[in-house]
Amino acid sequence: MRLARVRTPDGIRTGEYDDGTVTVDEDTYGIGDDGDATLLAPCEPSACYCVGRNFAATLDQMDYDVPDAPDWFIKPPASVHDPGAPVEYPSWTEELTYAGELAAVIGRQCHDIGEDEVDDAVRGYTILNDLDALDQPGRTARKAFDASAPLGPWIETDVDPSDIEMTTHVGGELRQEATTAQMLFSPAEVVSFLSERYTFRPGDVISFGSPANPGLVEPGEEVEIWYEGVGRLRNTVVEEA
Repeated sequence: MRLARVRTPDGIRTGEYDDGTVTVDEDTYGIGDDGDATLLAPCEPSACYCVGRNFAATLDQMDYDVPDAPDWFIKPPASVHDPGAPVEYPSWTEELTYAGELAAVIGRQCHDIGEDEVDDAVRGYTILNDLDALDQPGRTARKAFDASAPLGPWIETDVDPSDIEMTTHVGGELRQEATTAQMLFSPAEVVSFLSERYTFRPGDVISFGSPANPGLVEPGEEVEIWYEGVGRLRNTVVEEA
């Protein structure tokens, strides 16, 4: 099932997405230019917990050491950005980069859960674009800013994240191609590890790191991230208004 959060004439609602429509109870809304609803980020997290250095090929490319445990940072709620919505290129950076990441959405409050409990705690999976202002000093300054986490397009509740293919296209050019089987730490390992430190709340997001070839994006370019069985997240970078 694909769970989508949409803005409708009746307010913001969450329902099942299927072939361009979202059904909420007995109401159906169309998505797109001719529809009456707009896709929003599929959840409202209290935080996005983002893992880095989780693909060996990325470590080789960036000359990073292999971590002994998941390495992570946090993006605040202000980072979350709707699928399809333009992303303004921040005026204070000259090096904005993309990174196509699989992300879990938490379904119930939980803390200190085992790997065998993760499936029960996770509502489903979506896609996050980990935007990074690479020329800024320190990880928080680089990664935690308005619209730095485009998220969506929906939550897929029926997918095994352990071995699915992914691609990222920027301006129509293939930039990333990988499979989640190449992760150093599996989604279940990451969620369990972080739950020792945090109490997760429904809607919280945990992303699992970028495959090789995260890179620069320029105004006018569309970033399209695809994860097999989940969907496609698209956002176009534009000049700051």
